[in-house]
Amino acid sequence: MRKSFRNLLWGVLLAGVSCSEAPKGETAATSLPVYKDVPYLQDYSIKYDKQEDDLQLFEAFMDRNGVIQVSSSDGILRTHDGQFLYPGILLQDKTYRPLTDKNISAMTTYQDQFVYLDDKAVLSNAWAGSLYLKHSLPKANIIAPGKDFEFLIGDGQSLQYVSKNSNGWQGALSKDKAIAIKYDQKTNSFWVLGEESVSTFNPKEKTLKTVFEGSNFTSFALLDNTLILTTLDGYFEVDATSGKQIGDKKIKLPWTEINYVEEIDGNLWFGSTKGAFMLKDDGKFNYYYGKRWMPSNNVKHISKGTDGSILILTETGLGQIVFEEMTLFDKAQFYEKQVRNRHIRLGFNATLVDMDNGNFDTGRLSDSDNDGLWTTMYLAGQVFRYEVTKSEDALQNCREAMDAMERLFSINPVPGFPSRSFERSGYIEQLHDPDRWQHSNDPEWDWKSTTSSDEAIGHIFAYGAMAEIMDNDLKDRAIVLIDTLMSHIVRNDMYMVDYDGKPTTWGRWNPEYVNARPKMVGDRKINASNIIGMLQTAYHFTGKEKYKEKAFDLMDNHGYLDNLMWPMKDVAMAPDDADDWSKMLSESWNHSDDEMYFVGYWGLYRYAFNDTLKTKFKKAILDHWEIERPEKEGAWNIMTALTGTQEFDLEEAAWYLREHPMDMVAWEVMNSHRKDITFIEPNFREQTTAEVLPPDERRVQRHNANMFTLDGGRNGTEEFSAGDIWLLPYWMGRYLGVISAPQIED
Repeated sequence: MRKSFRNLLWGVLLAGVSCSEAPKGETAATSLPVYKDVPYLQDYSIKYDKQEDDLQLFEAFMDRNGVIQVSSSDGILRTHDGQFLYPGILLQDKTYRPLTDKNISAMTTYQDQFVYLDDKAVLSNAWAGSLYLKHSLPKANIIAPGKDFEFLIGDGQSLQYVSKNSNGWQGALSKDKAIAIKYDQKTNSFWVLGEESVSTFNPKEKTLKTVFEGSNFTSFALLDNTLILTTLDGYFEVDATSGKQIGDKKIKLPWTEINYVEEIDGNLWFGSTKGAFMLKDDGKFNYYYGKRWMPSNNVKHISKGTDGSILILTETGLGQIVFEEMTLFDKAQFYEKQVRNRHIRLGFNATLVDMDNGNFDTGRLSDSDNDGLWTTMYLAGQVFRYEVTKSEDALQNCREAMDAMERLFSINPVPGFPSRSFERSGYIEQLHDPDRWQHSNDPEWDWKSTTSSDEAIGHIFAYGAMAEIMDNDLKDRAIVLIDTLMSHIVRNDMYMVDYDGKPTTWGRWNPEYVNARPKMVGDRKINASNIIGMLQTAYHFTGKEKYKEKAFDLMDNHGYLDNLMWPMKDVAMAPDDADDWSKMLSESWNHSDDEMYFVGYWGLYRYAFNDTLKTKFKKAILDHWEIERPEKEGAWNIMTALTGTQEFDLEEAAWYLREHPMDMVAWEVMNSHRKDITFIEPNFREQTTAEVLPPDERRVQRHNANMFTLDGGRNGTEEFSAGDIWLLPYWMGRYLGVISAPQIED
């Protein structure tokens, strides 16, 4: 859930915490907290684009039948087609032929029925067409309904009250131009906003009174007897009874250039020139920016649909923000389909690229430097899913991913060496890093060399989970690959050696390389942590003493235990007298290292050689988790639970899973302009703000990226796979028992 409404579901959503058994395979004496997977409101957007560039859009409403109409410079439009991830368009509404011949200048809804304003009357096709109230303002373009079929309209200069049941009235603001009208049901009066004033009209007494004067107003709303007056530089609050301003102008907002404000279910929704935002009860904002939510960012109008959705009209089209009740399990089912439908390339978990403005049907599946890593993270998630659900679909997904992983070893001529990727021959120049690709012995296929340590740790993580959990042939296949890869590394003096007989740039765990780094340089700690976990995994499943002996040799004789226990707070830039390579490695915090650490913690902790080491490793993991806590990273929090610790920020992990956008397209996102967030001084970790933003307000990114990055995206040209980003932490949480099965509450 991301957007809460005061009177809606959040009271139900608050995740109940109960007790469960320790994680599977653990013998912890204490129980773990569990996120209760009850339904919450998940938001997503359905977008509708206008068809003519010069068409002006004014207002958007939905009637009781679920029909959406938009008033425009070319009459009434309606939505056509359109569903989540597949935008529709706005077309001229020809449903009522006589309506197309009228000069409709504005519209509204009354009793959830469309009401129109033209140059002669207020009219509707509801109520058998009986509503037809003539007026004398041929240029009227503002309308607001009251009660008992009464309406106040305006043309900027003049106002006119028309009603089915009482006498009319006509007047004007004193020395001001009316720009908006709203009705207050509590006082049975109309509020009229001018560019420099706010007035109230009493339809019973037929009186118009100025309540507040100012300047440069753009829109207004009424909330709990408080007038909200927006400008192009923030907004004011004014007591509606006394006409006195309350406090200072509000400028600590996502953006201060406000075009429109609307009160919806007790919450204020603002439309600005840089997106829309909703003021929450805690004083913070939910921010909707970019094409993830709307066709463009210049918001013109906001209204509530009769189905509970929010209609956000921009200068180029309509964004309908839908709130659907679902559980995390429901969200997982959606993502499972997303991965299989658009993100499987030769068994790999891949990214869809070269899309035209988010159109999936124009995209292609891309190779990646990390095909092995992204696929093993997806594979591990499917292993956990299979154990939790015994799903045959999950089992088949494991088999297909495993086919690809096994072929990474067999497609190249180097014994035990995993390729980065493979592709059909003839495309090397069109692939990423053409110089790294090699021809295989099969003329139909090419393979990618220079495999790195982050690939290796991903392999061992997934195979270890598979070997531990599976009770079929996949267990044996996983153990074979563990032994194959680790034998290659041990045989080659703790290096991964490529086709040219030389170690790859990053596949280096030899003490000569690792201990050449100063202690504060992260590579010294990460390489030690990863290789010990890898060797433990190999020994645990093969029983071969060479792995255990090598691990203890590294820890006892080469300081690897001290390396991996180095406090995270002391990871820093290399000193001035360090070598250039160490300086390059430590220019800033490496978030890819975080991913490698946590993926590697599975083997480091679960397969520790003895309880003494296990206790030390737990301390190292919790030390790392502590420094990662500000990122509220779902995967890292859930992976920390494997240690059996009571505290691993479960609610933050569930927050990450709920708040992650359903739309995985790499839309452009900007937050650096926001005035409602607290920026901090530049630092080694590259944390930009005091508090991390929700995932659906950030760019879509993998776990190896900085969660505090404020701007970014790829303009709708790519869609990321949920396989590693979302499904891995969710299914691991289910397997470890810290996320419950879906539950329906009374």
